[in-house]
Amino acid sequence: MTQARFKIVFNGELMPEVALETAKDNLARLFKSDRTRINSLFSGSTFALKRDLGESEADQYLAALQRAGANARKEPDLAASLTLVETEQHNPAVATDTVSGIEMTCPKCGKQQAKTAECTACGVIIDKFLARQALLAESASTATSNSDSSPSNTPYAPPQADVGGALAEVGELNVFSTDGRIGRLRYLAWSLVLMFATSGVMGVVAIAASISEVLGGLLGIAAMIGMLVVSVQIGTQRLHDIGWSGWLLLLNIVPLINSVFWLLMLVIPGTLGANRFGPPQPANSTAVKVLAGLFLALLLGGVLSLFLGGFAMLGLALSGLDLGALGTPSN
Repeated sequence: MTQARFKIVFNGELMPEVALETAKDNLARLFKSDRTRINSLFSGSTFALKRDLGESEADQYLAALQRAGANARKEPDLAASLTLVETEQHNPAVATDTVSGIEMTCPKCGKQQAKTAECTACGVIIDKFLARQALLAESASTATSNSDSSPSNTPYAPPQADVGGALAEVGELNVFSTDGRIGRLRYLAWSLVLMFATSGVMGVVAIAASISEVLGGLLGIAAMIGMLVVSVQIGTQRLHDIGWSGWLLLLNIVPLINSVFWLLMLVIPGTLGANRFGPPQPANSTAVKVLAGLFLALLLGGVLSLFLGGFAMLGLALSGLDLGALGTPSN
C-alpha cells in the first residue's frame, strides 16, 4: 500500500499573540529569503510551502513554521500520493487485456500499440498516469496564477534552509520595543539605567520649573509618560522570557497582588530555548552583571535603611516614655 504523502500550506494566519512583523522576520531567517518575498505570503492567498512529505517530515516542517509564528497546516498531498507502482489490488490479467482493432500511443513512452490498460513497453498504468499528470498540471496552474513562473521568485518555493532546525540561537535586543525577551539580570540593569535617566531628566525639569512653572509642568508630564512607556516595554520583554503575556503587567495596578508580582518578575527564570515569543536573549555582558548587582545592592540597602530607621524611631519612642516616667514627681 502506498504511504500517505503530505503538503504544508499557509494562508497568512499567525500563531496566537505573535506580531506580524515578528513572524515576517522569523520566516525571512527561516527561509533565508528577503522581506519582499515573505510579504507576498501574507497576501491572503493559500500557498503550498512544501509538497510530497512523509508524515514525520511534514510534522517537523509544521513545528518549525509554527515556532516562527506562521499558523501553517498539514494536508494530504493527493498528487504525490498517486503512484505508478502496481498495488496488491492490480490484476495483471486485466491490465494486459487489449481492445482489438483500436490503436493507441502510450502517453509516457510514446509507443504505438493496441489499446490496453497497461503499456506493453514501459509498463505504466495508463489511467493512473493520466490522472497524476492532470493533478500536477492543476497544481502548476494554481502556483503560476499566484506568482512569477521563475522558481527563484516564488516565496512558497522549497526552503533553501533546513526548516527542521531551530530559529536563531539568540534574539535581538531592543529596549524600545515590546517584542523579544530579556532575563532577570538584564531586566534589573535596564531598570537601573532607566532610573538614572529619569533622575537626570527630572533635574532638567526642576530647572525648567524654576524658570516657568507651566514649562516645568509640561516637561514633567512628558518625562513621566516616557518613563512609563519604557518601563512597560522592558517589563513586557521580561514576562515574554518567562513565557507569559505582557498584559499581565496590569496586575501591578491591583492592590496586594502588585506587592508580590514584581518580586515574581525578579525571581522566576526564563524558559530554556525558544518559546512562543522568540529565541532567548544573548548572554549577559559584564556591564549587565555590574548594573544588576548595583541595583540589588541599592534595593537591599533601601530595605535595610527602612528597618534601621524603624528601630531607631522605636528606640526614641521608648526613651521618651522612660524619661517621662522619671520626671514624674512621687508623693
